[in-house]
Amino acid sequence: MSVKAKWLNRVQWDENGLVPVIAQEVGSNDVLMFAWMNRDALAKTVQLGEAVYWSRSRKKLWHKGEESGHTQKVCEIRLDCDEDVILLKVEQIEGIACHTGRHSCFFQKFEGDEKNGEWQTTEPVLQNPESFYQAGIPHE
Repeated sequence: MSVKAKWLNRVQWDENGLVPVIAQEVGSNDVLMFAWMNRDALAKTVQLGEAVYWSRSRKKLWHKGEESGHTQKVCEIRLDCDEDVILLKVEQIEGIACHTGRHSCFFQKFEGDEKNGEWQTTEPVLQNPESFYQAGIPHE
C-alpha cells in the first residue's frame, strides 16, 4: 500500500516504522488493548473506519476481528502531545477485545506489595476463544 499522505508525516514513527496504539472503548473509557501500527495500518484504519494493526509476530497487517469477528469500529483517532502514541476511541463489536475471550486485555490486576504481590484475574472470559479462532489462539 505504501501511503504517502502528508498527515501521516506528523506521526513520530520508531526505528522500525511503528507507533504504539492504545484502543479505548467509547462510552466506558475502558482501555481495551495495546498494539502497533505502521503507516499502512493507520491509513487503512482511516480508510475502513475499523482498526487495522501491524502484527509484529506475523509481520503483516492485521484487521482486528478478521478471524474472531470482534472488530473495532473507530470513532476517533488521536495523537498524543509528543506525536508518538496513537489513541483509538473505538466501539468494540461483540464486547470482546482480547484474544483470551475477555472484554479487555488488561484483566490482570496487581494486588499486594513488593514481597507478597500477585496478579489477580479481574475479568471473566465472555466467550471461549476456541469458539471463534479456527487455528488456535493468535497472539500479537
